[in-house]
Amino acid sequence: MGEYYLNLLLFVGLAGFFILLFWLFFAYREKKQLQQIAALPFTDEQRAYLAHLSHYQHLPSEDRERIERSILRFIHTKKFIGSKLDVTEEMKIIIAFYACLLLLHIETGNCYDNLQTIIVYNQPVVIDKVQNNGGIFSQEQFLIDGQSANDTVVIIWHDAKREAYHPRKDNVIVHEFAHEIDFMDGEIDGIPPMERSKYHAWTNVLYGEYKKLNKIALKNRDWGDYKFIGEYAATNEAEFFAVISERFFESPVSLKKKFPDLYNELKTFYKIDPAVLFS
Repeated sequence: MGEYYLNLLLFVGLAGFFILLFWLFFAYREKKQLQQIAALPFTDEQRAYLAHLSHYQHLPSEDRERIERSILRFIHTKKFIGSKLDVTEEMKIIIAFYACLLLLHIETGNCYDNLQTIIVYNQPVVIDKVQNNGGIFSQEQFLIDGQSANDTVVIIWHDAKREAYHPRKDNVIVHEFAHEIDFMDGEIDGIPPMERSKYHAWTNVLYGEYKKLNKIALKNRDWGDYKFIGEYAATNEAEFFAVISERFFESPVSLKKKFPDLYNELKTFYKIDPAVLFS
């Protein structure tokens, strides 16, 4: 019996050693990869795509350098897949720019650690979705402009390009990556990872405004300033956070004027003041 336990202990020890060795190997390989990426230059061709973006144009020089490094890390650590189209350098740079803009002043280590794949479609996609209504299941088709699920983000390039080069108040890239940020704490509930001291103010303001919007959307009248946020934000708390993140970066002056408390919470979280920076 003693020999059995000794052999078992030896087996567990060896298994643990090989698991540790395996982990160290991949950690070393990842470190080397990031060092190689850090040494890459940001080319004039890549910068030319950014030059057309008003958000990039208004960034101070130190933030431009910071986001360029983040973009390189993003495009070299994520897999881009085109659906019936070839993914171009322009697509990678524009998608990476807006993804990294959201995290420009938020320390997260690597950029979107859990994200592995970005799938790019040219036009909106029809998907099948199973609905459960009181135990009665039905399959319906939905037209989506983008999607964030598990370790994958779907971007519709036709919309993303138009919104990037001609900003108004919508931005599908910002929307989907706001979902990714929301999920960084393991739940997609409209509450991204934040300091405990800021949690109460965040939930008070965002959930309060979400509930007001939800009531208006159910009645579908007396929209007032909530028309600026839009009906889709009333879907759930996660969609509310994603939509107001779009408004925050795309129409910051209007958001600040109409919903100053919302604006201030987003400014505190994202650590950026777009009403000053991008106006």
